[in-house]
Amino acid sequence: MKRIILETNRLQLREMTISDMKALSSILQDENVMYAYNGAFNDEETMVWMQKQLQRYKDFGFGLWGVFLKDTDEMIGQCGITMQEYKTTQVPEIGYLFAYKHWHNGYAIEAATACREYGFNMLHFNALYSIIRDTNIASQNVALRNGMSFIDIIVTHYRGVDMPHMVFCVRKDDIK
Repeated sequence: MKRIILETNRLQLREMTISDMKALSSILQDENVMYAYNGAFNDEETMVWMQKQLQRYKDFGFGLWGVFLKDTDEMIGQCGITMQEYKTTQVPEIGYLFAYKHWHNGYAIEAATACREYGFNMLHFNALYSIIRDTNIASQNVALRNGMSFIDIIVTHYRGVDMPHMVFCVRKDDIK
């Protein structure tokens, strides 16, 4: 039985297992979805990604969870909280990644908002971040709709490329 973390009106967020590899592969190996990562993943990169999530569940008790439609049980993406490097420290980041055919249905903001509330109320973080590639306008808009404000630009080196990323943040005190 997969561990359910969160539920919204339409979605269930739960820990992924190896049995979710086929669905995860269809998302991470889609060029449309992975443009912000400088291209689609291959099988090996997808397995490494999955193993990283499974390790995060063990190490922190959270990570990127599978996002499933309640009415069909289809895995349509990932959303969750991971610890990410920002300046000289680790910060809790809300991240999200959805199958292309499910874009523009409000799933990202629905899941990200639930993760924000979980991060503040269950994990007791005082601030949450989203670190988003500068070319990923849709994800930046989700961060803004999730109550976050732009605070910084950083450059990350990923897959052989320097990539500017915008840093967004929301503090628990900001949410009324």
